[in-house]
Amino acid sequence: MNLRILVVGAGIAGLAAARGLRVAGFRPDVVEELPATMAPGAGIYLPGNASRALRLLGLDAPLRPLGDLIFRQVFLDAAGGELFEMDVASLWAGVGESRALSRADLQQVLVTGVGGAVRYDTVVRDLQVVDGAAKVEFGDGSIAEYDLVIGADGRRSTIRAKAGLGGPATPTGQIVYRSVVSGGPPVSDWVCLLGSRSAFVVMPMGGRRLYCYADETAEDGAPNPADPLGRVRELFGDFGGPVPAILEAMEKVQVARTDEVVLDAWSRGPVLLVGDAAHATAPTLAQGAAMSFEDAVVLGEVLRATPDDIPAALRRYEERRRPRCRQLREHTRERDRTRDVPPAQRDPMLRRRGQRIFSDQYREFAEPL
Repeated sequence: MNLRILVVGAGIAGLAAARGLRVAGFRPDVVEELPATMAPGAGIYLPGNASRALRLLGLDAPLRPLGDLIFRQVFLDAAGGELFEMDVASLWAGVGESRALSRADLQQVLVTGVGGAVRYDTVVRDLQVVDGAAKVEFGDGSIAEYDLVIGADGRRSTIRAKAGLGGPATPTGQIVYRSVVSGGPPVSDWVCLLGSRSAFVVMPMGGRRLYCYADETAEDGAPNPADPLGRVRELFGDFGGPVPAILEAMEKVQVARTDEVVLDAWSRGPVLLVGDAAHATAPTLAQGAAMSFEDAVVLGEVLRATPDDIPAALRRYEERRRPRCRQLREHTRERDRTRDVPPAQRDPMLRRRGQRIFSDQYREFAEPL
């Protein structure tokens, strides 16, 4: 199949899309504006449907020795008292394993899956649609023509803007903090402590390390904390459970704002957006990578089925992916609203019904693609 395909972005979504295309018999070009030395930090949690999609992409074997498997999610109040727990292994039974691992390790698996063929330090300067094809000008002044351009360049996608598919992402009002902790307390489960408009999540990620993810609801326009580590210690300093020992061992914290992307269309002519560039949400349900992997599987399938009719393939792609991504956005917003209910009302409700409510938010994603 001689389709000329360009994937813009060599993060999770771009490398997954390139892998899905290779599995389908195509050989896309992959470009990334950052240098190859920019390895991602922190960790990542992959629920069962992410593992299923990676299996369909033929990447389950290299993933197997990495990180730690997660069998339970335990929800606690801020003091460390149990609210409820979810049997993750049963929830994703027959779908895939849940795993926490280093983002850098996952990135390496994905790079290997595309044969390492990524052109780093390569910027897309201009993109024009001419006679049904995409003419791309790169930062060095070179120009190439493609039958299909895949914009996988994240929430702040430049391809989205250049293709006229949408403007900036919309802030969700959350600040998130990520850290990898060595020498912390023993933690064997995915554990979440819920505070007042805040949450602290910790899980084992292999190598005697813990991946920590915390967030707080903040006012629009408020600046990110100048001292993220100090802010995390201030915000969660009175939490119970494993948090005090983790905060003591914590050395470095990454901080970021979360936002979401909602578009009327994901494609225009021969340009398609995938991953966060098309349908980003707050990371509350840890489904961002899973949605990107699923995008990659479906993209490969629809292009293999109709390689001679790209517009039809892209329509079919959106028909299959939009409902699932819409469900994720709705469930994410629902989970965030629940988190922001005052603890005096929220915690008793979660002790009674949390297991059912939160499990139901995932069940749709256990369904086939």
